[in-house]
Amino acid sequence: MLYTILGNTGKRVSRIGFGGVPAGVKNYVEEYDPQNSDDYDCGLRAVKRAFELGINYFDTAPGYGDGMSERIIGEALDGIQRDRLFLATKVRYAEEPNVFKSLEESLKRLRMDSVDLLQVHGDYYTPELTDELLKDGGMVSQMVRAKEQGLTCHLGITGECQNPEFYRMIDTGMFDVVQVQYNLMFEHPYDPFFKCGSMEYCKRKNMGIVTMRTLTSGIFQKWIQMVNPQNTFDYAPALIQFVLSNPFVNTALLGMRSVEQVEKSVAVCMDEKNRISLDDLHRRKVN
Repeated sequence: MLYTILGNTGKRVSRIGFGGVPAGVKNYVEEYDPQNSDDYDCGLRAVKRAFELGINYFDTAPGYGDGMSERIIGEALDGIQRDRLFLATKVRYAEEPNVFKSLEESLKRLRMDSVDLLQVHGDYYTPELTDELLKDGGMVSQMVRAKEQGLTCHLGITGECQNPEFYRMIDTGMFDVVQVQYNLMFEHPYDPFFKCGSMEYCKRKNMGIVTMRTLTSGIFQKWIQMVNPQNTFDYAPALIQFVLSNPFVNTALLGMRSVEQVEKSVAVCMDEKNRISLDDLHRRKVN
């Protein structure tokens, strides 16, 4: 496995991370039910295989299948030496504004005393929501207290938008890691031509940068089927390579729930010869 240092956290993390959504959510992208014992076991085996192949970054949230993702990851990693793992979970304001209550339940499911990263589970930040999150006694101040109490080592923010409120959250200086939506179809966080975007911004602050929706959540594949219904090409390796070619990306999260998916993803990660130069890709003139 290839590793990198996650911004100013100093933590050594794998270039690809285990995204916990598919393992915990029923019928996510394809038919699957973690309440079914066979599917649950499939998720367990995927997590264990990921660790065996060197993946140490595991990302989950209580909202992924009402805690099922955390349960699967917690059971699969139970007993493994703590410093060999980087565990990230989240708190979503709409689901549980009490950070300590949410985190306590997450830790029980994860079978851990603490997590490495606790994140605001966000997508689109309105001015009103940002005010609520940042007010005295609000979610962010509770997260800071949780860090002070040793329940988490680092704090992070996740977002699927690039609006001013997302930058406002980043500018608080309270977060060590940012998790952004970034892929071939959503390149907004990184513009190698104009040298701008939230990833460029966070890199200058030495924040850790983690990407989600690496495979476009199936949107790219859906579009290809619309314009070329007979197409049978597997674009997953190329989509992964696109994200891993970004020099600012510490860890690219990949949603996995089978041993086969894990092994294929790790093989692509290790295939460095097929990385591309994003600068060359975006160059508009022939030199």
